[in-house]
Amino acid sequence: MPVGERILAGFFGAGCLAVLVTAAMLTPDAAGHGTHTQLGMPACGWAAAFGHPCPTCGMTTSFAYAAHLQPWQSIRTQPLGFLLAVGAAALFWVSLHTAATGSHLARICARMLTPRSLWALAALLALSWAYTWATWT
Repeated sequence: MPVGERILAGFFGAGCLAVLVTAAMLTPDAAGHGTHTQLGMPACGWAAAFGHPCPTCGMTTSFAYAAHLQPWQSIRTQPLGFLLAVGAAALFWVSLHTAATGSHLARICARMLTPRSLWALAALLALSWAYTWATWT
């Protein structure tokens, strides 16, 4: 595998690790949303304007629960957030393996990113949003 691809894999791995370490440093908000404000971000404008969650409400909280090894809380908070956190952890290990060994595993995984899989991800986002909307406090 070319050195450039191994370096790129290292950057992907570092990015995933940064997200997961940041999530681990946060305290998940018991309300199921709002954890992102610990990063200095403002409260959700969508929720303030409409009184309902935005499509990604609860993602940061869900990542924080996942990083704290509380999978059930993560799933209950934002199901897609849990799947993305697990995906980020898996991508970290795949990227680390690829960068360290020159394995073609990252290429194999990249082939899974088809239009069909991206549409499935969009459908999961819609379903997770509906779930979050129904369980909003």
